[in-house]
Amino acid sequence: MTVTLLFIITVIAGALSLYDGIIRLRGKSGNVVIAVVEIVAAALMLLALFSIFTTPFGIGALSVILEIALILQLILRGSTRRGGATITIIALVANSIVLITAFGIFSIPGIS
Repeated sequence: MTVTLLFIITVIAGALSLYDGIIRLRGKSGNVVIAVVEIVAAALMLLALFSIFTTPFGIGALSVILEIALILQLILRGSTRRGGATITIIALVANSIVLITAFGIFSIPGIS
């Protein structure tokens, strides 16, 4: 396994999304279903990235699911602790980079 910049960005996106989903799931009120979808998609993305679990979806499809869940979490804000939106935005930006490079929409020099 070669460690590239895209690999590091994908790990950051998955880990932050997993952390954000757990924090939102522990909140008093909010969107529990979206938080569970976010946790499952982030965990599957991390497992598929390290080749521990082979998924029929692939990193690209899991990244799309995670992107939708992160956008919905930003729009439908629940009760998170202070700075919860910042973690969601950082995970959203990192996941957007993964999504753009996974489908080859835009070529970023030095990342692929």
